[in-house]
Amino acid sequence: MLSIIIFLSSCGEEKREPEEIDFTTNYKLSSEIEEWVKNDTTGWKYQVSAVDYATKGDHKNALMQWDMAMGGRELNYTESEIDSINKLYRKVPAHDYILERAKNEQIIIINEAHHNSFHRFFTKSLLKDLFELGYKNIGLEALLNGTDKDSLLSEREYPITSTGMYISEPQFGNLVRDALEIGYNVFPYEQTSDVNNTEREIEQARYIEEVIRSKPGEKFLIHCGYDHAYEGKHGWWGKAMAEQLKEYTNIDPLTINQTSYDEKGDPKFRHPLVKALDPKESIVLLDAENKPVQAKSGEAFTDLTLLHPNTEYEDNRPGWLFHGGNLKTEVDLTEFKSMFPLMVMAFKEGEDINQAVPVDILEVKGENNKAYLALPKGLYTIVVTNKKQSFKFKKEVE
Repeated sequence: MLSIIIFLSSCGEEKREPEEIDFTTNYKLSSEIEEWVKNDTTGWKYQVSAVDYATKGDHKNALMQWDMAMGGRELNYTESEIDSINKLYRKVPAHDYILERAKNEQIIIINEAHHNSFHRFFTKSLLKDLFELGYKNIGLEALLNGTDKDSLLSEREYPITSTGMYISEPQFGNLVRDALEIGYNVFPYEQTSDVNNTEREIEQARYIEEVIRSKPGEKFLIHCGYDHAYEGKHGWWGKAMAEQLKEYTNIDPLTINQTSYDEKGDPKFRHPLVKALDPKESIVLLDAENKPVQAKSGEAFTDLTLLHPNTEYEDNRPGWLFHGGNLKTEVDLTEFKSMFPLMVMAFKEGEDINQAVPVDILEVKGENNKAYLALPKGLYTIVVTNKKQSFKFKKEVE
């Protein structure tokens, strides 16, 4: 049995008295994911493990698993090609460019890769500014729909793990939490007929169309996965959701792609264009006529394609986590060292720790006795668990 002590922080102000609790969680320790990968024989196991790592807040391993799923090949441009590319294009901050374009749009569609938490973090960074521009509605493909819909989401004002599979990832949960707090109408639009391919694209678009027609003149932000954001003729589906929606509503959306030049676990595998431009922030490329570079897949396209920088890590955590209102919050785990490896989860005060999506999660394997969480100011319940023994205590982030 772990002895329980009162901890006095170095600042002399915070006291905590851990309370042992009955606590179960579906979030996986690395050892559980590794064991599953070792025993699974399906061809898509690394895609699944990449999402599992992302869901537990492990961005680095999520990217590395995706490399294994997709394979990696190192390609580089020559020095003369790099010089030519840098002369051809002008780099502008993606956040600013999107907001400027948003002023004259009614629908924005932005995509994500399901293993890359930064894509959700970036979309979340747009929410307040877009709301001020009149975007009051956000549709999320990841929200369960139909009979599985989280009908209490708006009333509860925070997501729970059954709100949607991908929503269980902390940064996606925070996107939903922030959208509700800002005042968005948050709605699902995933198909409910168990269809796929073209039929799925049609049904998704019809659900969005229904909400748009119920709110004439209002502005919408749609966050989807991968190729659903493509306009034009799509090689798999004929027309993806974005093109279907454009035809049903007669509204041409601003489509934004985050996946074409996506980050890799090993930076050498990134697209040579990104390596040539070496962005230090999220950017849009403009040509000599000030037209943005599109993402293209055959005859399909998105209006914009984003180039995000490689993640830089601080204390083995993505540095971008500690931006956008998040404070780097140290949690001392000295009294829990007999429990390593363990997960540290931060739940917003007032949210049900047995159901809520944590604001942040970190697995600590025992290399040191500290966890660094990314948390906005506020009061939190911190849960420490190795899935055999669990404790909770309060922590104020100021």
